[in-house]
Parts: sequence; structure tokens; C-alpha cells
Amino acid sequence: MAGVRRVVAVALGCALVTGCSSPWATPPLPDPSASPSTGPSAASGAEPAGSRSYSPPPWVLPRTPAPTSPAPTSSTTSEPATADAAPAPEPRRAYLTVPRLGLRDFPVVRYRGSPDDAPGTEIQNDGDLASPRGPGGGVAAGEVGNHIVTGHRLSSTEPFRYLPSLPRGSRVLVRVGDTVHVYEVRRTRWTSFRSQESLAAQRAPVPGRPGVEATRPMITLSTCATLEDHAAGNYWSDEFDNPEHRIDKIGVLVATRPA
Repeated sequence: MAGVRRVVAVALGCALVTGCSSPWATPPLPDPSASPSTGPSAASGAEPAGSRSYSPPPWVLPRTPAPTSPAPTSSTTSEPATADAAPAPEPRRAYLTVPRLGLRDFPVVRYRGSPDDAPGTEIQNDGDLASPRGPGGGVAAGEVGNHIVTGHRLSSTEPFRYLPSLPRGSRVLVRVGDTVHVYEVRRTRWTSFRSQESLAAQRAPVPGRPGVEATRPMITLSTCATLEDHAAGNYWSDEFDNPEHRIDKIGVLVATRPA
């Protein structure tokens, strides 16, 4: 019994003395906040004998890293892409050349309306050719659809005086800005101003074929059939003195080139 008391006393005494270790002493846990690279063996790179790696218990949340500022952008960063510029508006005036008719760079004035209406008739009375745009008219030269050009035959400057005799295969050139659109005449049709169906066919995207979707640029050159109507005893005319019938030359685009 005395021997046991002596061993316990020695153990307690050693616990109070610095540097004394006891077989029952619990080694302290490493500080989880200490970085392994700052430990006493960091300089030598050797791990102390008997040391153990520390794994924090599952209830210890990992530290949230401090927010970092974004890296500065280079001064050579490209500018953001900009939207394409809107296309230039169609010029109000184009120029028509028909070698077989002796026409060269004859002015064609576009307007919003339908063929041979009040604005169109006024343009023709002033001596120019007229080209309607909008739901009741046609499209611009070179565009897919029906480009309509109307002109007087027996009054004003008479630009289309000989249009009815223009044969198939004749070339029609429309110059717009720095581009020339070349059409070739393919057929002739007649339009009656007293028939809404006939007028709709004249203005259709595919001339003479209402309801058919256009797939290529086409052209309609139109003038009055006054001589033919009068010869047949038909003297009907509308409020603008247009006779019942008009003679239309229909062509298709075959080339486009710089002016």
C-alpha cells in the first residue's frame, strides 16, 4: 500500500515540474487556427516525430474567404459590338434606259400609292415616269417582287409612245444610285381599269398571278391603250382621263452591275 502511495506522489509531483511527462497525461490538441507552414518544423521542412495531422470536427464550419476585387481589365479591350447601321433610304428618283425605245436615263419618280392614281398621274403630267410604292403599288428596282413604272404615251413628254411595240427579249435598265438593274422583257399583258381583278393582277408581286409568292425581281412597264380602245369604239375613261385598258410589258431581272 505504501508503494502505491509513493508512485502516485511521484506522478503528481512530476506533473508540476516543467518538462516532465507522465504516461497518464493527455497531449494537447493542435490549434486549428495555426497554419501548418508556421509550425516549429517549417524552417527545416521536417515533421516533428509523433505529430499527427489535424482534421477539424464536422461541426466546425470552414472559413469564408474574403472577397477579392476583380482583376483590372486591359486597356486594349475591344469596344462592344454596335448594331448595324440602318440601310440608306431609297432615292426618290431613278433613271430608266430602254435602247429599243430610244430612252436614255429618263427620270422615274417614286411615290406612295397605286398605278395611275392622282399622285401618279400628276407625276406623268409633269413629264416624268412614275413608280408607285406601298400596299397598292410595287417594290423598288432590284427587289424581289414587281417593280412598276408607268408613263404617258400620247401626252406630256410621251416617254412610252412606242412601248406597245417593244418586243420580247428587249433590255430595260433601271439606274438607282450607283447600281444598274438590267431586266429582260418576257411577255405582254393587258390591264382593265374597270376590273378590280385585273388591277390586282397588274399590281401582284408576280405580275398577272395574284396570290403567288414572288421569288425574283420583276418589272412592269405600263402605258395607256387609248388608240386601241378608240379604234374598238371604247371611249370610256376614268376621272384622270385614263382609258379602260393599259398595255403592260413584263420583264425579269437578269443582271445587276455598277453604274
